[in-house]
Amino acid sequence: MSEPLLPPAPPVQAPPPAPAPVLRQTSAMAIVSLVLGVLGWTLLPLLGSLGAIICGHMARAEIRRNAATMEGDGLAIAGLVLGWSLVVITVLSILAVVLFFGGLAVLLGALGMSGQF
Repeated sequence: MSEPLLPPAPPVQAPPPAPAPVLRQTSAMAIVSLVLGVLGWTLLPLLGSLGAIICGHMARAEIRRNAATMEGDGLAIAGLVLGWSLVVITVLSILAVVLFFGGLAVLLGALGMSGQF
């Protein structure tokens, strides 16, 4: 007995080429935010931290608007964390100094010591 003839297989088509990867650009504001955050902890304590906070928020807004072409959200967040942490530590330090010397003045006043000889 002879084998039945099968119809010829259809030609195999190659899969379509993959789309070209979109090159995403790192936000310059995010890089500036990170650099200012590091400078805020080293050379420019107040100015660097405020610049890091401002640039970090601007960079995150820019990245959200252009999500398909921009990246660097982690850099912007790192700059924000460095900036805000230094601001919080500065405010807490000033508060601690004021409360210490204010409490010392209250204590000396309660003990009847005026600080004069």
